[in-house]
Amino acid sequence: MYVETIILFSFAHIEYLLLLVLLIPVILLFVLNRRWKKKTKKKIGDEQLVNLLTANHSNKKFSIKFYLLLAAMVFTALGAANLRRAGKAENVNRKGRDIIIAMDVSKSMLADDVKPNRLEKSKQFISKLLDQLPDDRIALIWFAGKAYLPMPLTADQGAANLFVQSAGPDAVPTQGTVIGEALRLSAESFPQQSKRYKVVLLITDGEDHDESAMTMAKQLKGRGILLITIGLGTAEGSPIMDPETKEFKKDKLGQTVVTKLNEPLLQQMAVANGGLYGNLQNTDGMIKEVVAVISQLEKIGTEDNVSNTNYINYFIWFLVLALFLLIIETFITERKTA
Repeated sequence: MYVETIILFSFAHIEYLLLLVLLIPVILLFVLNRRWKKKTKKKIGDEQLVNLLTANHSNKKFSIKFYLLLAAMVFTALGAANLRRAGKAENVNRKGRDIIIAMDVSKSMLADDVKPNRLEKSKQFISKLLDQLPDDRIALIWFAGKAYLPMPLTADQGAANLFVQSAGPDAVPTQGTVIGEALRLSAESFPQQSKRYKVVLLITDGEDHDESAMTMAKQLKGRGILLITIGLGTAEGSPIMDPETKEFKKDKLGQTVVTKLNEPLLQQMAVANGGLYGNLQNTDGMIKEVVAVISQLEKIGTEDNVSNTNYINYFIWFLVLALFLLIIETFITERKTA
């Protein structure tokens, strides 16, 4: 549906108008140059000799060349600022849900009881899942000993994929697994006034040392936020290879640390929330289950404001004028015509 908008001119990049400030010293240099020439002419003393020596030089043409350059600079600045006029605005009706993916990036996710390892498996899962959710807004939370929001809600699936691929233990310097804090940050990261359905997708091995995890799962339900927990790992577990030392991680007693999937916790959290739990052994199967659950939620439409593509831009005309003036300036000599 199209609606009429008021004809209004504005600059897309108003900061480039600051380039016009550069004209002040340029004009000042021109004025000082004119005064210097007059003073030099008087210092020589013999006015007839000076006129004879400068007989072929035209002060008028010199000034014209300067004014042309000055005008070209003005038009270039206006072109860079991009004068534009609002055209017809299109109300874009976009449907979808808000989904926050809380991704465990602790060192236990480097365990390879799930091939190639838990972290890489989760990345593969998220990338494939995003392809199935083109109309949804996605946010990412990374957590280990602390939780961070590297990417707030966005419809840019490409950006989301880039952030997913860059996730790793180095992204969160504090080690541990604070699921409760990750869920709290997820709840706070949803727009408060949004009427869209909200989903938190928690991907972790569940090695939680935070007693608030179950409490937060229940609180999410109270806020109308669906929780889907995805478990990574096996009951037998696996040692953790340190990528820097290439040795297995050991505890204070020198014993090799074995990290195991804490499946009961993730199941209990899903039950408390009324959501879904799944083990990420089969990526494609888990994607189908998650998409099926999310698809059951009604898609709430939102109307986005008109984008820049709805504007009529005039920058090209200013740049063409600037180029035209520069071409004219090059063909004007400072010599007097006969």
